[in-house]
Amino acid sequence: MAPISMSCSRTYPVPLEDAFRGGFTTPLTEVFDRRYGPIPPIVEVDQGDDWGTPGATRTITTSDGGTMEERLLTVDAPHSFSYELTVAGGPLKPLIARIEGTWRFETVGTGSRITWAWVLHPTSGAAAVPLRAFPRIWRGYARRALDRIEELILAS
Repeated sequence: MAPISMSCSRTYPVPLEDAFRGGFTTPLTEVFDRRYGPIPPIVEVDQGDDWGTPGATRTITTSDGGTMEERLLTVDAPHSFSYELTVAGGPLKPLIARIEGTWRFETVGTGSRITWAWVLHPTSGAAAVPLRAFPRIWRGYARRALDRIEELILAS
């Protein structure tokens, strides 16, 4: 089963540090607060006080009852962070074994660019078939999340 890769970028009129802070510290329930097609909103995040330290974990719950365990892998502020999601329950569990996520931040002109990327690892070859359409759906979801991050950065 080949992994399925996808990414989305957006440029913001803010310094690199502000872009990183917006992408890294904004609560997930504020960024992913609405459904996008089959992707439900995040309704709860259960995390310890050590979030921000590589190796830290948190549990993400979506409105459809799905849960994911997120483990922070790397933090290179203000340039990037990466994580791994494991689908623990819900409708995606039979399809997705794990997701590798990366957020990259770079200075562009007088602003900053955020690039968010996912690599999906299907549970099986059969599961990969329905996931072929997922990158197109995910890019719309990611665009909306990146737009929401800008709203939240500029409002703070």
